Amino acid sequence: MEQDNSKDQNHAAHDPASPRRRSILKAGAAVAGASALGFPAIVRAQSDKIIIGHLTPRTGFLGPMGEYAVMSINLAVEEQNKAGGLLGRQLTLISEDSVNPPTASSKAQRLLERDGAAVLIGEISSASALGIAQVAQRNRKIFMNTGCNSDELRGKSCNKFMFHIEAANSTYVKACGQQLLQNGLIKGKKMYALTADYAFGHDLLRTAKVFVTANGGSIANDELVPTDATDFSPYLLKIRQAKPDLVISNLAGNQITNFIKQYSEFGLPFPMSGFGFDTVAAWGAGADNFAGTWPTTWHHDVDAPSAKAFVAAFIKKYGKPPENQAWGEYVAFRSVVQAITETKSLDTMKLIEYFEKGAEVDVLKARKGTYRAWDHQLLQEMYTLSPKPKGKAKDQWDFLQLGAAVPGPGGSLESIAPTMQENACKFT
Repeated sequence: MEQDNSKDQNHAAHDPASPRRRSILKAGAAVAGASALGFPAIVRAQSDKIIIGHLTPRTGFLGPMGEYAVMSINLAVEEQNKAGGLLGRQLTLISEDSVNPPTASSKAQRLLERDGAAVLIGEISSASALGIAQVAQRNRKIFMNTGCNSDELRGKSCNKFMFHIEAANSTYVKACGQQLLQNGLIKGKKMYALTADYAFGHDLLRTAKVFVTANGGSIANDELVPTDATDFSPYLLKIRQAKPDLVISNLAGNQITNFIKQYSEFGLPFPMSGFGFDTVAAWGAGADNFAGTWPTTWHHDVDAPSAKAFVAAFIKKYGKPPENQAWGEYVAFRSVVQAITETKSLDTMKLIEYFEKGAEVDVLKARKGTYRAWDHQLLQEMYTLSPKPKGKAKDQWDFLQLGAAVPGPGGSLESIAPTMQENACKFT
Protein backbone atom coordinates (compact mmCIF):
# COMPACT_ATOMS: atom_id res chain seq x y z
CA MET A 1 0.00 0.00 0.00
CA GLU A 2 1.47 3.33 -0.99
CA GLN A 3 1.57 6.15 1.45
CA ASP A 4 3.10 9.26 -0.07
CA ASN A 5 4.32 12.09 2.04
CA SER A 6 6.20 15.20 1.10
CA LYS A 7 9.57 14.11 2.46
CA ASP A 8 9.62 10.78 0.67
CA GLN A 9 8.20 12.23 -2.51
CA ASN A 10 10.91 14.86 -2.70
CA HIS A 11 13.52 12.17 -2.08
CA ALA A 12 12.13 10.01 -4.87
CA ALA A 13 12.04 12.93 -7.25
CA HIS A 14 15.71 13.69 -6.74
CA ASP A 15 16.97 10.11 -6.47
CA PRO A 16 15.86 8.04 -9.43
CA ALA A 17 17.41 4.94 -7.90
CA SER A 18 15.22 5.22 -4.86
CA PRO A 19 13.25 2.05 -4.09
CA ARG A 20 10.13 4.16 -3.61
CA ARG A 21 7.26 2.67 -5.54
CA ARG A 22 6.02 5.95 -6.93
CA SER A 23 8.24 8.85 -7.87
CA ILE A 24 7.27 12.12 -9.40
CA LEU A 25 9.73 14.22 -11.35
CA LYS A 26 8.50 17.73 -11.03
CA ALA A 27 9.55 20.43 -13.41
CA GLY A 28 9.51 24.13 -12.81
CA ALA A 29 8.18 25.36 -9.51
CA ALA A 30 8.18 22.84 -6.71
CA VAL A 31 4.86 21.29 -5.88
CA ALA A 32 4.21 20.17 -2.35
CA GLY A 33 3.97 16.40 -1.87
CA ALA A 34 0.57 15.05 -1.10
CA SER A 35 -1.17 11.97 0.10
CA ALA A 36 -2.88 9.63 -2.33
CA LEU A 37 -6.23 11.06 -1.31
CA GLY A 38 -5.02 14.56 -2.10
CA PHE A 39 -3.62 13.74 -5.53
CA PRO A 40 -6.61 14.81 -7.66
CA ALA A 41 -6.10 18.33 -6.39
CA ILE A 42 -2.51 18.24 -7.68
CA VAL A 43 -3.71 17.11 -11.09
CA ARG A 44 -6.06 20.06 -11.29
CA ALA A 45 -3.28 22.42 -10.16
CA GLN A 46 -0.96 20.97 -12.83
CA SER A 47 -3.47 21.03 -15.67
CA ASP A 48 -1.05 23.12 -17.71
CA LYS A 49 1.48 20.30 -17.61
CA ILE A 50 1.68 17.13 -19.66
CA ILE A 51 1.69 14.00 -17.49
CA ILE A 52 3.93 11.11 -18.59
CA GLY A 53 2.97 7.80 -16.94
CA HIS A 54 5.78 5.29 -16.42
CA LEU A 55 5.55 1.69 -15.20
CA THR A 56 8.36 -0.78 -14.58
CA PRO A 57 9.20 -3.48 -12.02
CA ARG A 58 11.60 -2.11 -9.40
CA THR A 59 11.55 -5.17 -7.16
CA GLY A 60 11.90 -8.90 -7.74
CA PHE A 61 13.97 -10.68 -10.37
CA LEU A 62 13.44 -7.90 -12.97
CA GLY A 63 14.22 -5.10 -10.51
CA PRO A 64 17.83 -4.45 -11.65
CA MET A 65 16.61 -3.60 -15.18
CA GLY A 66 13.77 -1.53 -13.77
CA GLU A 67 16.23 0.70 -11.94
CA TYR A 68 17.97 1.54 -15.23
CA ALA A 69 14.58 2.22 -16.80
CA VAL A 70 13.75 4.74 -14.08
CA MET A 71 17.13 6.45 -14.34
CA SER A 72 16.74 6.81 -18.09
CA ILE A 73 13.17 8.12 -18.16
CA ASN A 74 14.10 10.69 -15.51
CA LEU A 75 17.04 11.84 -17.62
CA ALA A 76 14.92 12.03 -20.76
CA VAL A 77 12.16 14.11 -19.15
CA GLU A 78 14.68 16.44 -17.49
CA GLU A 79 16.35 17.05 -20.83
CA GLN A 80 13.04 17.80 -22.52
CA ASN A 81 11.94 20.22 -19.82
CA LYS A 82 15.28 22.03 -20.00
CA ALA A 83 14.73 22.33 -23.76
CA GLY A 84 11.38 24.06 -23.18
CA GLY A 85 9.01 21.14 -22.69
CA LEU A 86 6.44 20.05 -25.27
CA LEU A 87 3.98 22.32 -27.08
CA GLY A 88 5.10 25.07 -24.72
CA ARG A 89 4.18 23.02 -21.62
CA GLN A 90 6.41 21.42 -19.02
CA LEU A 91 6.27 17.67 -18.37
CA THR A 92 5.54 15.86 -15.13
CA LEU A 93 6.75 12.27 -14.87
CA ILE A 94 4.92 9.85 -12.57
CA SER A 95 6.87 6.59 -12.30
CA GLU A 96 5.38 3.51 -10.64
CA ASP A 97 6.70 0.12 -9.51
CA SER A 98 4.50 -2.23 -11.54
CA VAL A 99 5.26 -5.13 -9.13
CA ASN A 100 3.11 -7.85 -10.79
CA PRO A 101 0.39 -8.14 -13.48
CA PRO A 102 -2.64 -7.26 -11.30
CA THR A 103 -0.83 -4.32 -9.71
CA ALA A 104 0.49 -3.14 -13.07
CA SER A 105 -3.05 -3.03 -14.48
CA SER A 106 -4.39 -1.20 -11.44
CA LYS A 107 -1.62 1.40 -11.54
CA ALA A 108 -1.98 1.87 -15.29
CA GLN A 109 -5.66 2.60 -14.76
CA ARG A 110 -4.84 5.08 -12.02
CA LEU A 111 -2.23 6.84 -14.15
CA LEU A 112 -4.68 7.32 -17.01
CA GLU A 113 -8.00 7.84 -15.27
CA ARG A 114 -6.99 9.72 -12.13
CA ASP A 115 -3.61 11.28 -12.89
CA GLY A 116 -4.48 12.20 -16.47
CA ALA A 117 -1.39 10.74 -18.14
CA ALA A 118 -1.17 11.53 -21.84
CA VAL A 119 0.80 8.36 -22.60
CA LEU A 120 2.15 5.28 -20.80
CA ILE A 121 5.78 4.19 -21.21
CA GLY A 122 7.71 1.23 -19.82
CA GLU A 123 7.34 -2.31 -18.45
CA ILE A 124 9.64 -5.34 -18.64
CA SER A 125 7.33 -8.25 -17.73
CA SER A 126 5.32 -9.51 -20.70
CA ALA A 127 2.56 -10.68 -18.36
CA SER A 128 2.23 -7.19 -16.85
CA ALA A 129 2.41 -5.54 -20.26
CA LEU A 130 -0.64 -7.49 -21.43
CA GLY A 131 -2.74 -5.94 -18.65
CA ILE A 132 -1.31 -2.45 -19.18
CA ALA A 133 -2.06 -2.67 -22.90
CA GLN A 134 -5.68 -3.59 -22.22
CA VAL A 135 -6.07 -0.59 -19.89
CA ALA A 136 -4.46 1.69 -22.49
CA GLN A 137 -6.83 0.40 -25.16
CA ARG A 138 -9.91 1.00 -22.98
CA ASN A 139 -8.75 4.55 -22.33
CA ARG A 140 -7.61 5.08 -25.96
CA LYS A 141 -4.10 6.14 -24.92
CA ILE A 142 -0.75 4.99 -26.31
CA PHE A 143 1.37 2.47 -24.39
CA MET A 144 5.03 2.31 -25.48
CA ASN A 145 6.40 -1.12 -24.51
CA THR A 146 10.08 -0.75 -23.68
CA GLY A 147 11.14 -4.15 -22.39
CA CYS A 148 8.62 -6.93 -23.06
CA ASN A 149 9.68 -9.48 -25.66
CA SER A 150 6.79 -11.91 -25.98
CA ASP A 151 5.72 -12.41 -29.59
CA GLU A 152 2.16 -12.87 -28.36
CA LEU A 153 1.99 -9.17 -27.41
CA ARG A 154 2.62 -8.35 -31.10
CA GLY A 155 0.44 -11.21 -32.34
CA LYS A 156 -2.86 -12.46 -31.00
CA SER A 157 -2.76 -9.99 -28.07
CA CYS A 158 -1.78 -6.95 -30.13
CA ASN A 159 -3.84 -3.79 -29.99
CA LYS A 160 -3.79 -0.53 -31.90
CA PHE A 161 -2.73 1.53 -28.88
CA MET A 162 0.43 -0.50 -28.08
CA PHE A 163 3.83 0.16 -29.72
CA HIS A 164 6.96 -1.94 -29.20
CA ILE A 165 10.43 -0.45 -28.82
CA GLU A 166 11.64 -3.77 -27.41
CA ALA A 167 12.34 -6.45 -30.01
CA ALA A 168 10.22 -9.59 -30.20
CA ASN A 169 11.48 -12.93 -28.90
CA SER A 170 11.69 -14.27 -32.45
CA THR A 171 13.91 -11.31 -33.39
CA TYR A 172 16.30 -12.08 -30.53
CA VAL A 173 16.38 -15.72 -31.62
CA LYS A 174 17.04 -14.87 -35.28
CA ALA A 175 19.79 -12.33 -34.42
CA CYS A 176 21.67 -14.68 -32.10
CA GLY A 177 20.79 -17.76 -34.15
CA GLN A 178 22.53 -16.37 -37.23
CA GLN A 179 25.75 -16.04 -35.24
CA LEU A 180 25.37 -19.54 -33.81
CA LEU A 181 24.83 -20.92 -37.32
CA GLN A 182 28.05 -19.24 -38.47
CA ASN A 183 29.82 -20.78 -35.48
CA GLY A 184 28.55 -24.27 -36.38
CA LEU A 185 26.49 -24.61 -33.21
CA ILE A 186 23.01 -25.28 -34.62
CA LYS A 187 22.93 -27.76 -37.53
CA GLY A 188 23.09 -31.33 -36.30
CA LYS A 189 23.57 -30.21 -32.70
CA LYS A 190 21.77 -31.33 -29.54
CA MET A 191 20.83 -28.57 -27.10
CA TYR A 192 19.77 -28.29 -23.47
CA ALA A 193 17.54 -25.28 -22.69
CA LEU A 194 16.66 -23.65 -19.37
CA THR A 195 13.60 -21.40 -19.59
CA ALA A 196 12.05 -18.83 -17.25
CA ASP A 197 8.66 -20.15 -16.16
CA TYR A 198 6.38 -17.27 -17.14
CA ALA A 199 4.89 -15.76 -20.29
CA PHE A 200 8.18 -14.38 -21.67
CA GLY A 201 10.07 -17.65 -21.20
CA HIS A 202 7.33 -19.88 -22.62
CA ASP A 203 7.13 -17.68 -25.71
CA LEU A 204 10.92 -17.58 -26.10
CA LEU A 205 11.22 -21.37 -25.86
CA ARG A 206 8.55 -21.77 -28.53
CA THR A 207 10.31 -19.41 -30.96
CA ALA A 208 13.71 -20.99 -30.18
CA LYS A 209 12.39 -24.46 -31.03
CA VAL A 210 11.01 -23.17 -34.34
CA PHE A 211 14.36 -21.64 -35.35
CA VAL A 212 16.56 -24.51 -34.16
CA THR A 213 14.41 -27.17 -35.80
CA ALA A 214 14.22 -25.22 -39.07
CA ASN A 215 18.02 -25.05 -39.14
CA GLY A 216 18.72 -28.72 -38.49
CA GLY A 217 19.28 -28.76 -34.73
CA SER A 218 17.22 -30.05 -31.81
CA ILE A 219 16.42 -28.92 -28.28
CA ALA A 220 16.67 -32.37 -26.76
CA ASN A 221 16.08 -31.24 -23.19
CA ASP A 222 14.24 -28.22 -21.84
CA GLU A 223 13.33 -27.29 -18.29
CA LEU A 224 11.18 -24.53 -16.88
CA VAL A 225 12.87 -22.61 -14.04
CA PRO A 226 10.84 -20.71 -11.40
CA THR A 227 11.41 -16.96 -11.58
CA ASP A 228 12.55 -16.88 -7.93
CA ALA A 229 15.12 -19.66 -8.40
CA THR A 230 18.63 -18.75 -7.25
CA ASP A 231 20.28 -22.19 -6.98
CA PHE A 232 20.95 -23.70 -10.40
CA SER A 233 23.01 -26.66 -9.19
CA PRO A 234 20.19 -29.24 -9.77
CA TYR A 235 19.93 -28.09 -13.39
CA LEU A 236 23.70 -27.99 -13.89
CA LEU A 237 24.06 -31.57 -12.62
CA LYS A 238 21.47 -32.69 -15.20
CA ILE A 239 23.30 -30.79 -17.94
CA ARG A 240 26.57 -32.46 -17.00
CA GLN A 241 24.91 -35.86 -17.32
CA ALA A 242 23.15 -35.03 -20.63
CA LYS A 243 26.37 -33.85 -22.35
CA PRO A 244 24.69 -31.45 -24.84
CA ASP A 245 26.48 -29.74 -27.74
CA LEU A 246 25.14 -26.35 -26.61
CA VAL A 247 23.41 -25.01 -23.50
CA ILE A 248 20.74 -22.40 -24.17
CA SER A 249 19.48 -19.85 -21.63
CA ASN A 250 15.90 -18.63 -22.06
CA LEU A 251 16.12 -17.10 -18.60
CA ALA A 252 15.41 -13.53 -17.49
CA GLY A 253 16.72 -10.88 -15.10
CA ASN A 254 18.55 -12.12 -12.04
CA GLN A 255 18.14 -15.69 -13.28
CA ILE A 256 20.70 -14.95 -16.02
CA THR A 257 23.18 -13.49 -13.52
CA ASN A 258 22.95 -16.48 -11.19
CA PHE A 259 23.04 -18.99 -14.03
CA ILE A 260 26.17 -17.49 -15.63
CA LYS A 261 27.98 -17.35 -12.28
CA GLN A 262 27.14 -20.92 -11.31
CA TYR A 263 27.80 -22.31 -14.80
CA SER A 264 31.31 -20.89 -14.51
CA GLU A 265 31.75 -22.28 -10.98
CA PHE A 266 30.73 -25.77 -12.14
CA GLY A 267 33.32 -25.60 -14.91
CA LEU A 268 31.09 -27.33 -17.46
CA PRO A 269 32.85 -27.80 -20.82
CA PHE A 270 29.80 -27.28 -23.08
CA PRO A 271 29.46 -23.99 -24.99
CA MET A 272 26.72 -21.68 -23.70
CA SER A 273 24.48 -19.14 -25.37
CA GLY A 274 21.20 -17.37 -24.74
CA PHE A 275 18.20 -16.13 -26.70
CA GLY A 276 17.24 -13.48 -24.14
CA PHE A 277 19.61 -11.04 -22.48
CA ASP A 278 20.09 -7.80 -20.54
CA THR A 279 23.46 -6.16 -20.10
CA VAL A 280 22.94 -5.57 -16.38
CA ALA A 281 22.62 -9.36 -15.94
CA ALA A 282 26.12 -9.85 -17.38
CA TRP A 283 27.50 -6.98 -15.32
CA GLY A 284 26.11 -8.72 -12.23
CA ALA A 285 27.84 -11.98 -13.17
CA GLY A 286 31.21 -10.29 -13.68
CA ALA A 287 33.93 -10.45 -16.32
CA ASP A 288 35.53 -13.66 -15.03
CA ASN A 289 32.25 -15.61 -15.31
CA PHE A 290 30.75 -14.23 -18.53
CA ALA A 291 30.85 -16.56 -21.54
CA GLY A 292 28.98 -17.40 -24.70
CA THR A 293 27.07 -15.48 -27.38
CA TRP A 294 24.01 -13.39 -26.51
CA PRO A 295 21.65 -11.08 -28.43
CA THR A 296 20.89 -7.48 -27.53
CA THR A 297 18.96 -4.51 -28.87
CA TRP A 298 21.64 -2.01 -27.89
CA HIS A 299 24.92 -1.53 -26.03
CA HIS A 300 26.71 1.61 -24.89
CA ASP A 301 29.51 0.97 -27.42
CA VAL A 302 27.16 1.39 -30.42
CA ASP A 303 28.92 3.78 -32.80
CA ALA A 304 26.30 6.44 -33.56
CA PRO A 305 26.40 10.18 -32.67
CA SER A 306 23.06 10.11 -30.81
CA ALA A 307 24.14 7.00 -28.88
CA LYS A 308 27.36 8.69 -27.80
CA ALA A 309 25.43 11.79 -26.64
CA PHE A 310 23.02 9.62 -24.61
CA VAL A 311 25.85 7.63 -23.03
CA ALA A 312 27.74 10.82 -22.11
CA ALA A 313 24.65 12.41 -20.51
CA PHE A 314 23.83 9.22 -18.60
CA ILE A 315 27.37 8.83 -17.26
CA LYS A 316 27.48 12.51 -16.28
CA LYS A 317 24.27 12.13 -14.26
CA TYR A 318 24.71 8.63 -12.81
CA GLY A 319 28.44 7.83 -12.98
CA LYS A 320 28.00 4.64 -15.01
CA PRO A 321 26.95 3.72 -18.55
CA PRO A 322 23.33 2.97 -19.51
CA GLU A 323 22.34 -0.58 -20.35
CA ASN A 324 19.81 -1.80 -22.90
CA GLN A 325 16.72 -1.24 -20.74
CA ALA A 326 17.79 2.39 -20.24
CA TRP A 327 18.01 2.62 -24.04
CA GLY A 328 14.43 1.35 -24.36
CA GLU A 329 12.97 4.03 -22.10
CA TYR A 330 14.99 6.78 -23.75
CA VAL A 331 13.99 5.81 -27.31
CA ALA A 332 10.33 5.39 -26.31
CA PHE A 333 10.23 8.86 -24.81
CA ARG A 334 12.07 10.44 -27.74
CA SER A 335 9.62 8.76 -30.14
CA VAL A 336 6.66 10.26 -28.28
CA VAL A 337 8.30 13.69 -28.18
CA GLN A 338 8.94 13.54 -31.92
CA ALA A 339 5.36 12.53 -32.72
CA ILE A 340 3.82 15.23 -30.50
CA THR A 341 6.17 17.87 -31.86
CA GLU A 342 5.57 16.95 -35.49
CA THR A 343 1.78 16.64 -35.18
CA LYS A 344 1.54 19.58 -32.74
CA SER A 345 -1.03 17.50 -30.92
CA LEU A 346 -1.66 15.20 -27.96
CA ASP A 347 -4.50 13.50 -29.83
CA THR A 348 -3.87 9.76 -29.59
CA MET A 349 -5.24 8.88 -33.02
CA LYS A 350 -3.10 11.55 -34.69
CA LEU A 351 0.00 10.18 -32.94
CA ILE A 352 -0.84 6.63 -34.02
CA GLU A 353 -1.38 7.78 -37.59
CA TYR A 354 2.00 9.58 -37.51
CA PHE A 355 3.84 6.38 -36.59
CA GLU A 356 1.80 4.18 -38.92
CA LYS A 357 2.71 6.36 -41.88
CA GLY A 358 6.33 5.29 -41.39
CA ALA A 359 7.93 8.24 -39.62
CA GLU A 360 11.63 7.55 -39.10
CA VAL A 361 12.90 7.83 -35.52
CA ASP A 362 16.46 8.08 -34.23
CA VAL A 363 16.95 4.87 -32.23
CA LEU A 364 20.56 5.62 -31.23
CA LYS A 365 21.97 3.25 -33.87
CA ALA A 366 23.59 3.63 -37.27
CA ARG A 367 20.23 3.19 -39.01
CA LYS A 368 17.00 4.92 -38.05
CA GLY A 369 13.96 2.83 -37.18
CA THR A 370 10.26 2.85 -38.09
CA TYR A 371 7.19 1.42 -36.38
CA ARG A 372 5.58 -1.20 -38.61
CA ALA A 373 1.96 -0.27 -39.40
CA TRP A 374 0.35 -3.70 -39.04
CA ASP A 375 1.72 -4.64 -35.58
CA HIS A 376 3.46 -1.44 -34.32
CA GLN A 377 6.80 -3.23 -33.91
CA LEU A 378 9.90 -1.02 -34.19
CA LEU A 379 12.03 -2.28 -37.07
CA GLN A 380 15.64 -1.94 -36.01
CA GLU A 381 19.13 -3.41 -36.05
CA MET A 382 20.16 -5.98 -33.45
CA TYR A 383 23.60 -7.04 -32.15
CA THR A 384 25.33 -9.92 -30.41
CA LEU A 385 27.62 -9.75 -27.40
CA SER A 386 30.46 -12.06 -26.39
CA PRO A 387 33.37 -11.77 -23.93
CA LYS A 388 36.17 -9.33 -24.72
CA PRO A 389 39.66 -10.83 -24.66
CA LYS A 390 41.15 -10.83 -21.19
CA GLY A 391 42.94 -7.60 -20.35
CA LYS A 392 41.02 -5.48 -22.88
CA ALA A 393 38.38 -4.11 -20.48
CA LYS A 394 38.76 -0.44 -19.54
CA ASP A 395 36.45 -0.65 -16.51
CA GLN A 396 33.97 -2.93 -14.74
CA TRP A 397 31.34 -2.39 -17.46
CA ASP A 398 33.65 -2.92 -20.42
CA PHE A 399 34.05 -6.69 -20.77
CA LEU A 400 31.37 -7.27 -23.43
CA GLN A 401 32.46 -7.33 -27.07
CA LEU A 402 29.81 -5.78 -29.32
CA GLY A 403 29.32 -7.64 -32.59
CA ALA A 404 28.37 -6.17 -35.95
CA ALA A 405 24.82 -4.96 -36.53
CA VAL A 406 22.31 -7.62 -37.63
CA PRO A 407 21.30 -7.43 -40.42
CA GLY A 408 24.31 -5.85 -42.08
CA PRO A 409 24.19 -2.44 -43.81
CA GLY A 410 22.48 -3.78 -46.97
CA GLY A 411 20.07 -6.16 -45.26
CA SER A 412 16.36 -5.58 -44.75
CA LEU A 413 15.34 -4.88 -41.16
CA GLU A 414 12.27 -7.03 -41.87
CA SER A 415 14.55 -10.07 -42.17
CA ILE A 416 14.85 -10.49 -38.39
CA ALA A 417 11.36 -9.31 -37.40
CA PRO A 418 8.46 -11.75 -37.00
CA THR A 419 6.53 -12.10 -40.23
CA MET A 420 2.78 -11.73 -40.60
CA GLN A 421 2.61 -15.48 -41.22
CA GLU A 422 4.60 -16.21 -38.05
CA ASN A 423 2.77 -13.79 -35.78
CA ALA A 424 -0.41 -12.35 -37.27
CA CYS A 425 -1.82 -9.22 -35.65
CA LYS A 426 -5.32 -7.90 -36.25
CA PHE A 427 -6.16 -4.56 -34.65
CA THR A 428 -9.72 -4.27 -33.39
